[in-house]
Amino acid sequence: MAKLTLKERFKKVSAGSGDAARASKFATSIFRPGSPFRKGYSDSPRNRSYVVMNNVLYHLHPVKVKRHGVRLSYTLCLGGMSFFLFIVLTITGIWLMFYFRPTEMAYADIQALQTSVAFGSLVRNMHRWAAHAMVITVWLHMFRVFLTGSYKPPREFNWVIGVFLVTFTLLLSFTGYLLPWDQLAMWAVTVGTNMARATPFLGNEGPFAEFVGVTPRYDARALLIGGSLVGPPALLRFYVLHCIFIPLIAGALMIVHFWRIRKDGGISGPL
Repeated sequence: MAKLTLKERFKKVSAGSGDAARASKFATSIFRPGSPFRKGYSDSPRNRSYVVMNNVLYHLHPVKVKRHGVRLSYTLCLGGMSFFLFIVLTITGIWLMFYFRPTEMAYADIQALQTSVAFGSLVRNMHRWAAHAMVITVWLHMFRVFLTGSYKPPREFNWVIGVFLVTFTLLLSFTGYLLPWDQLAMWAVTVGTNMARATPFLGNEGPFAEFVGVTPRYDARALLIGGSLVGPPALLRFYVLHCIFIPLIAGALMIVHFWRIRKDGGISGPL
């Protein structure tokens, strides 16, 4: 029997591990039948048409839409409203960035925006109330999904994505609360970040802090605000988190969320 070369051995091991990964329960829960990422996919005209019909880039909605999925009394359009509010927040937020500096002049910029910039007060209030409304609609959407049992298989993966989206929605509201740079914002963030001290392993007052060696100078709160007090470093960090980091992650999760709704056959039926 001829010995295999190192290159041939590598190909054999890679092929075996790839087949095992595609046949795993995790892969089959994410990729539907007909996907080339699943084991046993055969390149045939039937499977090609199946993949095209199930491609979210070609068809946003499933080939067949159940009657309850388009009934407003069932979905209440809470998911669509949440996405619409996110778009409003993105547009108004980008507009506000042109007139805001994340420095000690932040409060003066807000006052100038309210009094001197055309439509400044209108756009700022649109951003503010859309943020409040998005928190409400996202929570109501999760509540509706839970009551209708839409978190059950095969939609359990999308439920986890939704939990992450709720978390990032709250983080967006919390990080944006400091940006007006007034007394209400500073003290609210002070109270909020003080709770980070009790974080397990990461907070200096939390469980296992002595075991890890966390100190007040290098714990979760100091990482969030860039020091021991809420000051300009905290404003800059919250500005970056609010305008760049968290929106990008939330947007990527929304894409996955919509893709999974499409792959799972649309809106789930009633219990």
